[in-house]
Amino acid sequence: MFGQCIDNVRKNAPLVHNITNYVTVNDVANMLLASGGSPIMSDEPDDVVDITSICGGLNINIGTLNKRSIEAMYLAGARANELGHAVLLDPVGAGASKLRTDTATGLMEKVKFDVIRGNISEIKALALGSETTRGVDADVADAVTDEWLDSAAEFAKSLAQKTGSIIAITGAIDLVADNITCYVIRNGRPEMGRITGTGCQLSALITAFIVANPDSRLEAAAAAVSAMGLAGEIGWEHMKPEDGNSTYRNRIIDAMFHMTGEVLDEGARFEIK
Repeated sequence: MFGQCIDNVRKNAPLVHNITNYVTVNDVANMLLASGGSPIMSDEPDDVVDITSICGGLNINIGTLNKRSIEAMYLAGARANELGHAVLLDPVGAGASKLRTDTATGLMEKVKFDVIRGNISEIKALALGSETTRGVDADVADAVTDEWLDSAAEFAKSLAQKTGSIIAITGAIDLVADNITCYVIRNGRPEMGRITGTGCQLSALITAFIVANPDSRLEAAAAAVSAMGLAGEIGWEHMKPEDGNSTYRNRIIDAMFHMTGEVLDEGARFEIK
């Protein structure tokens, strides 16, 4: 069922505007290209309205904030909403500083996001709207595990209901939920966490998938998460003893480049709650 989603990305070649962090911008562009999408990067306030206008989706990542890029995020988000474009928020480091948390929650107040993607700590920080994640929703642990799976899934659904956004919580076990349905996805490798940028790449990937699959955005977001994890699995299989995390990064991108709908359908590991 996920295979059609990636096939649609390759068929439609969605153009995605990325306001993303400069640590990973090149990898984000290459992951989009590998999936069949097309990237544009711009965070200049005088440029972003025009750039967003010609794209189908907008990926906002707050990983390396500055005053100029924050202004650009609001401008691009407003324009994308006006045009009905798909918009994603990646609240990198929300809960770690007041600026990051306030920026993420402020954007959520002003911009309608189709998807919000982060790790459990970041998502819990957004749910509270505070600069600390301690004590946020006591029924949800700081990692999504089988022990806490039911409560985490309900947390994701409730936040989706509150925000009107698809909530994607990524980690060892990934959750992708709207207010009714939660996909529990078990693709991926723990070694992916030793590469800077896999989360940033995933956010861009999700944006491309929801642009290319406008009538099934929840399934498309889940498909993107599964595809990224599967690329990590395939890339790891091709690692040699002398290879390290830099090579692994490239092998993940290569695995996405070669991924077909059939490969994704065969390799996707998920359940629905």
